[in-house]
Amino acid sequence: MTADNTDRRRWTHHRERLRQRPTLDFSYRVVVAVVGLTVLLVGIAAIPYPGPGWAIVFLGLAILASEFYWARRTLTYTKDRYDTAMSWLRRQPSWVQAAGAVLTGAVVVGTLWFLGAIYWAAELVGLHHPLLRSPIGLGS
Repeated sequence: MTADNTDRRRWTHHRERLRQRPTLDFSYRVVVAVVGLTVLLVGIAAIPYPGPGWAIVFLGLAILASEFYWARRTLTYTKDRYDTAMSWLRRQPSWVQAAGAVLTGAVVVGTLWFLGAIYWAAELVGLHHPLLRSPIGLGS
């Protein structure tokens, strides 16, 4: 028996004992839901930015999938759609891939401007221009 199987059996045994105590089981599921949803929302917010946005989304769904069937289905569906989209993008001509990169860059700059980060950064280096201000007043 491998260490992985031993750990899995130990965790399954622990989880089954927890299920026998309804209050603790409910509390555990609430904690999993809060942690999983928090990680998922951070991942969704990070998708347009350079870095591991999709990996964070998948991690959040995996945390939720450890306790919730709907999250298992959503994780499988999302991974399949992501793989299909990335496969499609790799088959496209370079100009389509470049357009995707430009669009991603525009989303990043737009959200940073909207949230006031561009105005704040500009002030750090002594630039002041009214067009750099966030339309919702953040970053001032």
